[in-house]
Amino acid sequence: MSLAEGSVEAGTGDGEPILRCRGMVKRFGGLVAVDNVDLDLSEGEVLALVGDNGAGKSTLIQMISGVYRSDAGTIELDGKRQVFSSPEDARRVGIETIYQDLALCDNLTAADNIFLGREITTRRFGFIPGVDQRTMRERASSVLDDLHIKIFDLDAPVRSLSGGQRQAVAISRAVYWQARIMVMDEPTAALGVPEQRKVMELIRMLKARGVPVILISHNMADVFEIADRILVMRRGAKVADFATADTNSNEVVRLMIGG
Repeated sequence: MSLAEGSVEAGTGDGEPILRCRGMVKRFGGLVAVDNVDLDLSEGEVLALVGDNGAGKSTLIQMISGVYRSDAGTIELDGKRQVFSSPEDARRVGIETIYQDLALCDNLTAADNIFLGREITTRRFGFIPGVDQRTMRERASSVLDDLHIKIFDLDAPVRSLSGGQRQAVAISRAVYWQARIMVMDEPTAALGVPEQRKVMELIRMLKARGVPVILISHNMADVFEIADRILVMRRGAKVADFATADTNSNEVVRLMIGG
């Protein structure tokens, strides 16, 4: 499917894109969830990925993050072709994804969650293997401080934290592991206004550090506040891709619903 009549194809900004996806396709039986979608992402850029429910947004980022193998298309990171068989493959090259459920273990601490699956190990008495809780806690405290995130009790399970603090832990995990690209799925959903502001502040911090962000959001206020570009999807296809400054919420919503 081609771009909708009257929509604008955006340039990719200065220099070569860090991430370049071409002709991405994903089918589930007879359903084409993502239909020949191209996507570019440049250093320090926030790209908002918007569309109605069922537009294919989540499926697209799940291909980029290694959850699904694409049925067609290519992914390049820094000009190098990538093929992901799992989310671990994507994380190895620096693509970190934060889903709506945050993928946190509620019974573990912030430090445990930051290092979940990638724990720092040590050997007690020189030969007994174990997890180095002290080092993990120190490093977790350092990255949280670096991002100006206040969690007063690092020994508390994350289930006791607020929604915004939990989101911050997930972001801190990606920052600690030196995310090359951050993918965020509805990061401000179900958060109060002060916590939404903190998440937006963290996205700005990532942008200032040159970390590009793909942001899925239904919140048009967030999109127009933080995004440099907006990619609109409808029924699996890309129907528009333009600079945020060149559009408005009414046009974006019209393209989303096909009006």
